[in-house]
Amino acid sequence: MTKGSPISPSLMANKAPAKSGDAVRTKDVAASVSSIVDAVNPVQGPNNIVPPTEMTGSQAVVRSLEELGVTDVFGLPGGAILPTYDPLMDSTRINHILVRHEQGAGHAAQGYAMVTGKAGVCIATSGPGATNLVTPIADAHMDSVPMVAITGQVSSAVIGSDAFQEADIVGITMPITKHSYLVTKAADIPRVLAEAFYIATTGRPGPVLVDITKDAQQATTTFSWPPKIDIAGYRTVVRGHAKQVREAAKLIAAAKRPVFYVGGGVVKGHAAAELCELVELVGAPVATTLMARGVFPDSHPQHVGMPGMHGSVSAVTALQQADLLITLGARFDDRVTGVLSTFAPEAKVIHADIDPAEISKNRTADVPIVGSVKEIIPELTEACRELFAAEGAPAQAEWWTMLDKLRQTYPLGFTEPEDGLMAPQRVIQRIGELTGPEGVYVAGVGQHQMWSAQFIKYERPHAWLNSGGLGTMGYSVPAAMGAKVGNPDRVVWSIDGDGCFQMTNQELATCALNKIPIKVAVINNSSLGMVRQWQTLFYDGRYSNTDLHTGHETVRIPDFVKLADAYGCVGLRCERAEDIDATIQKALEINDRPVVIDFVVSPNSMVWPMVPSGVSNDDIQIARGMTPAWEEED
Repeated sequence: MTKGSPISPSLMANKAPAKSGDAVRTKDVAASVSSIVDAVNPVQGPNNIVPPTEMTGSQAVVRSLEELGVTDVFGLPGGAILPTYDPLMDSTRINHILVRHEQGAGHAAQGYAMVTGKAGVCIATSGPGATNLVTPIADAHMDSVPMVAITGQVSSAVIGSDAFQEADIVGITMPITKHSYLVTKAADIPRVLAEAFYIATTGRPGPVLVDITKDAQQATTTFSWPPKIDIAGYRTVVRGHAKQVREAAKLIAAAKRPVFYVGGGVVKGHAAAELCELVELVGAPVATTLMARGVFPDSHPQHVGMPGMHGSVSAVTALQQADLLITLGARFDDRVTGVLSTFAPEAKVIHADIDPAEISKNRTADVPIVGSVKEIIPELTEACRELFAAEGAPAQAEWWTMLDKLRQTYPLGFTEPEDGLMAPQRVIQRIGELTGPEGVYVAGVGQHQMWSAQFIKYERPHAWLNSGGLGTMGYSVPAAMGAKVGNPDRVVWSIDGDGCFQMTNQELATCALNKIPIKVAVINNSSLGMVRQWQTLFYDGRYSNTDLHTGHETVRIPDFVKLADAYGCVGLRCERAEDIDATIQKALEINDRPVVIDFVVSPNSMVWPMVPSGVSNDDIQIARGMTPAWEEED
């Protein structure tokens, strides 16, 4: 598949009548792809039949959400969406959680979606309410998170007049959504909402915006369910082309140094079990990206780690030395590849992805396969099994000898800080060990994010949430809130930095009032840690505007323990390594309200290994100024 494929997730507004629930079975041919199209019922929910009933557009919004199976929404009312908040108060099927900032609503919807697999829903008013959703919408777009954002808009008669709290949120979000709707007629509300949920959750998941004018909410319409929808130009390819699958199996059988390069698409595709079967049949090493942590168990002997800028030596080197990359649901992100022209220079590429626009976008695929990994992986497994039965499985003993030596020689680890303060890596490691693999871990962005990916062992998908593509500070607390709403029976940790935490910690009020008992570990190094690390390494230690004054021997503004108490949470502080376990255990025993722990750690700890920006992955450093002794591996 060449870059700029005519298959696109972008949508046209024109509609054609179709029978609700009709299975779609059409051939779609683009370049080397000819696949069976998704036959999912486009109208989600329990498929109740609702006869024509007169109601307002606002009532139609609430009723549509109910019929779509929505049980939880996150939002903040305002003038342009107020008509919808009135009937929402009467709904017995929808739990609305009032956030303290619209950004929190968006990230909470993301966290909810990540752990449930359902579309998260957030609601905001027009103008600044809607624009406060832009960051989580962009975040969901980058990380392929299914989300429906519903916003109020000024009345259609004054659109374009710079009316009070008017903003063209459809125009603003068009580049960062799968689709954005402006609804000006009450009669369109059921169809548009049904389409929005279908678009958000099928194919490559992503956010959809539905902007509804105030007069459309207030007008009277005739509601019936299910609506009739057929989205022109939107066809989701799910099954891989059989010829391409066979060609991929041939490359696997012939490879001497194959590597599975597994991305977040396998998590979104709910294909963990299928992946494990294929991997064990082929016998090749597996590298799981930041977005794929947990989709293949860390404890599995074929797992060689996380690749990328802060990946393990074994994973980075496996990709660099490979002669075949079996790429599943990954996008050759720059943080994985380093300098793209030097990435895996001897490798042929099998690239399977549901989004044809990703294939050959950054790295040309020798065998492109468009479709759902849920369908493609079993097809590839069967093709490999047949080929191995006829010709024998590929020999990989030499390959594994090299990789095992790398794992033994360069394991992930850390050194104790020389300043006597706690090692942040140890804190995070113990959170993972004491909580266990059934917990959910939600990181912010920066050093603590990388340490959380490195030092917590992930054994299942949907246990690890983070802002990968956009790198949004402030993601962790509201996303953890949403994850806890979606998975109330699991322990949910927000592992946050003292910088990230101060961007959205107001959602602790939401958690306390709604009895959402998340646990927040503030990894407090009193600085913008990752920025400080770069200043140490690349700016001669000139720490320009990175000291936050929250930690050891500072003014402690704010005092995180006092802040937690003010928000109705339990506030704890840990400053000594010998107290780490007891503090975590105390937090684990409290389940009636949120807990915030101020872990005061060393500001001098750094994230290693590291591939500096702008260099080849071959130049990976295991510590400052130290690279692996490659000659010893020859």
